[in-house]
Amino acid sequence: VLNAHLSAEKGARPGMTGKELDKIARDIIYAAGYEGCFGHSLGHSLGLEVHENPRVSPSGITPLTEGMLATIEPGIYIEGKYGVRIENMVVFTNGGCENLTASPRELIIL
Repeated sequence: VLNAHLSAEKGARPGMTGKELDKIARDIIYAAGYEGCFGHSLGHSLGLEVHENPRVSPSGITPLTEGMLATIEPGIYIEGKYGVRIENMVVFTNGGCENLTASPRELIIL
């Protein structure tokens, strides 16, 4: 999940569609053998509402633009066992995107 998250964040660019961004993370999760375990979209845009268009999902065909806020939140869920999701908010910039979430990405064991 972390690799999918970092790859999506690194590959995010204004002008790409939500579908293209979703595919970056989804391909990594599927290649790791977890096809069928990533049942939600990669993320969504943020604005006046928490979940707004354009979608960052396999159906997201609207281009993401500079200055737009969105979430990048890949996850894997194994039914009846466990799940993990890493969610960060990003802003699309001229050169890609900037992570606005200050939380550490390292696993914290309590």
